[in-house]
Order: sequence, then C-alpha cells, then structure tokens
Amino acid sequence: MEPTRTAGSSHDRHQHRVEHIAALRRHIAAHPAQALSADEQHDLLHMREEEKIARDVYVQLGERWGLRPFLNISGAEQAHMDAIATLLEHYGLPDPVPDLPVGVFATPAFQALHDSLVAQGLRSEREAIQVGLHIEELDIADLAQARGRAQQPEIVAVYDDLERGSRNHLRAFYRHLQRLGDRYVAQHMAQAAFDAVAQSPHETC
Repeated sequence: MEPTRTAGSSHDRHQHRVEHIAALRRHIAAHPAQALSADEQHDLLHMREEEKIARDVYVQLGERWGLRPFLNISGAEQAHMDAIATLLEHYGLPDPVPDLPVGVFATPAFQALHDSLVAQGLRSEREAIQVGLHIEELDIADLAQARGRAQQPEIVAVYDDLERGSRNHLRAFYRHLQRLGDRYVAQHMAQAAFDAVAQSPHETC
C-alpha cells in the first residue's frame, strides 16, 4: 500500500481518506481472489456491520453533541466500511448492509447493540464519550481476533490498517475523556492493554 499523510483540515482529512481507500483497493486488486475459509467469510461480514455501527452511532451522537471526535471520526468509519466492502466485492461475498439507512441493521444483535449505544450516548456528553471508547475497544478486539483467523494477505493488511485507525480513534476519545475528568473501565480488552493503547502516541495510517 502507498503511504499517505494525515492532514489537519476537514477537506484534507476527506482527501486523505479518498487517497488511502484508493491505495487499499489497488493493494486488494493486486491479489487474486482465493477461496476463503468459513471463519474468514464470517469475519468479513461481521466487520462490515460492526464498522457501520461505529459510523452510524458517531453520526447520531455528533449531531446531538457537536463534539469533534464524533464529527471527525464518523468520516473515518465510512472509510473503514468502504475498505471492508472492497474485500467483500473482491471475494464475491454479499453485502450485509446494502443501502441500509443510518441506524438500520440486518442482524438483530447488531440492531440491539446500536440501539443501546445510541440511547446511552444521548444521555450526556460523558456517556457519549464512554460509548465512543466502548466501540473502539470492541473494534480493536474483534479486528485482532479476525486477523488471527485470516489467511489471505490482503485481508490481513486491511485488518491491520483498520486496527491502527481504531487505536487512533480510541486515543482521541480518551483525550476528551481526560478533559472531562472521567475514567473508562475496559470491557473487551485487559485494562492494562487498553491503557497502553490509550496513552501511546498517534500512529500514521
């Protein structure tokens, strides 16, 4: 994949994402599609919906609270969705969320998780930031597990890329949490592992 530079303004961030997804697509296309295991197929479909949860929740909480992390990261989550969608197309897998509007999911478990997270995040700014940390922690944990089951190098590359992005998102929410004087209790990672990510430097992705 071709290296790109993280930019500051909203326009620059959008352009960076466009270029980055284009580089990912070229990287994926360079690998002939091989037969996937049942685990690889399940994980791709799962991550497509999980990235939609992140985008949809952040869009709604961004509209409610106007907080920078939600406004900035919702666009990045769309890029994450696009990356997984490219893999689904490459392997001829059906998209589990074709043209579904914000807040609507095909899988009942994802619908229930989305609804509970939005309800929590609408209660207060503090709760909204807690929701952001919950989503990113879950995403990091699930991406790591999926990467461990993946055999195709282009899938591993995309998961690695998305996990770097999710770690950066977690750091952004954590900085905001610190300004609020609040604390987050890890639910999907060991607390020490969560703290190590939250307190580590920003990564280029």
